[in-house]
Amino acid sequence: MTASYAKFERRQDQFHNWGPYGLLLVSTVLSLAASTLIAGPAEWYAGGALVVAAVALQLWLGPRHGCRTPSRRGAVIYALRWAVAFALTWINPFFAFYASTGYFDTDELIPGKRRQRLGLFAHAVVIAGSQAGGMPFHSWIQWVLFGVMLIANTTLLMMVGHFARQEEQRSRDRAVTITELERTNTALQQALDENAALHAQLLVQAREAGVADERRRLAAEIHDTIAQGLTGIIAQLQVVANAPDLDVARTHLARASDLARHSLGEARRSVHNLAPVALEDAGLPEALKKTVAEWGERTGVRAEFTVTGRAEQLHEEVAATLLRIVQEALSNAARHARATRVGVTLSFLGDEVILDIRDDGQGFDPLAVPARTRTGGFGLDGMRARAERIAGSLTVESEPGHGTALSARVPLVRHDP
Repeated sequence: MTASYAKFERRQDQFHNWGPYGLLLVSTVLSLAASTLIAGPAEWYAGGALVVAAVALQLWLGPRHGCRTPSRRGAVIYALRWAVAFALTWINPFFAFYASTGYFDTDELIPGKRRQRLGLFAHAVVIAGSQAGGMPFHSWIQWVLFGVMLIANTTLLMMVGHFARQEEQRSRDRAVTITELERTNTALQQALDENAALHAQLLVQAREAGVADERRRLAAEIHDTIAQGLTGIIAQLQVVANAPDLDVARTHLARASDLARHSLGEARRSVHNLAPVALEDAGLPEALKKTVAEWGERTGVRAEFTVTGRAEQLHEEVAATLLRIVQEALSNAARHARATRVGVTLSFLGDEVILDIRDDGQGFDPLAVPARTRTGGFGLDGMRARAERIAGSLTVESEPGHGTALSARVPLVRHDP
């Protein structure tokens, strides 16, 4: 219950408790002032007794604390109060002020709508009689006035009752609306609590996914830098071990040293999530050209690089991803393909970039690729994961004895200036 409604209830209680006494007092004072309307001592005594009876009835009714519930006791008190008001008004018309008390609490004392309307009509008769000059009537003009006043009072009561019923209906509608709003607010609060719990759960999952993704990134970066570098160094040292003379040994030792420095720089930049060394001072086409040339020189395999379309400066993440895919594909070709020729093509096609890597090696069955082990590389799964991380895709075409072709398609995201 709101504070304003509670204040209204208190004021209504005060009116119902003290209003009848006030109206009785006003009626008594006016009647004393117009004492000429009272015929004789008998009516004086009768009026005094009736005033005392009116006070006693009001005390019997008791104070009002909130809306009363209609009952038989209330109906009896209402009927006795009407009789007292009728008698007082017969003695002096000014007691009609007290008779109007019956308009205020009919619905709280008399059960049943029909009986309530009858009670209101009975009080309208008393008040109309007072307005016509007081009862009994002594001329036909008073009867006419009585009829007019009765119709006017009855019509006024009907209008007031109609408005009261409308207000009561609006109050019920407001109560229903408030109940619905409370139910909706409760449901909304429950939804908010569930959303908060879901949000917290999503944060935990996102954190775990981020940690897992970062672990995969670091693992792939280490594989592409340290592992590939060590593999190249081992290959060069094996050549040194079997070198026929000192000059050949020195040449391969120099290559091994260069690979070690290159791998060290790549490892440092990978840990800090920076671009590969090859992309530091050049765009992707130049970096791929250099990577393919160095790989061909190191392995002795004929390697060619081609660019088609209008080359554009790519976003660092896209460029790094394509470079890593080429490095992994060339590393796999060196270890497994036994190829004599490798071709790498970078194609710029409007809104996407396509990277094709082909070799004429011994090929393999893509459906029979063994699962990755602790000592194995990331291979096809790693390249596919890299492409998918930037909303791209990787397809593999290979057949035993007929070489291998890989194609990576990624969105063309330009470099942020």
